[in-house]
Amino acid sequence: MKTYKEDIDQLIKDTLTKEEAKFYDELDEQNVLGMIFGLFKGKNKWLLVMMNIMTLVFFGLFIYCLVQFFNSEVTKDLLKWGFGGIIFMLGVSMLKVFAWMQMDKNALLRELKRLELQVSSLSGKMS
Repeated sequence: MKTYKEDIDQLIKDTLTKEEAKFYDELDEQNVLGMIFGLFKGKNKWLLVMMNIMTLVFFGLFIYCLVQFFNSEVTKDLLKWGFGGIIFMLGVSMLKVFAWMQMDKNALLRELKRLELQVSSLSGKMS
C-alpha cells in the first residue's frame, strides 16, 4: 500500500530531470551513523574534529580525576578531584550537545532543500 508521501515523491520525481531526481534522492532521511559522519563534511569539519579531540582529552582527564578521587583520603583532596571530575564531565556533555545540535541543523537544512526542490518542481509544472 502506497502512502501519501510516496505519491507526492513520485509526482515530484516525474517533473524533475535525471540530475535533479538524483539530488532529490540524496536528500532523503539519514540514519544516525549517516548523520554523525555528515558532521565531518563541509566547511566546519575542522571544528568538529577539534571538538572530538577535546572530548577525548576531557574524558581522559575525567578518568584521571576519578582515579585520584578514589585514591584520596583527605577531604580537601576529595573535593578538589571531585570538582575537577564534574567540570570535565560538563565539558564532555557540552561538546556532545553541540554536536547533536549540528546534526539537527544539518537535518533541517536537508529538509529545507527538499522543500525548495518540491516548490520549484511544482511551480514548473503549473506554468
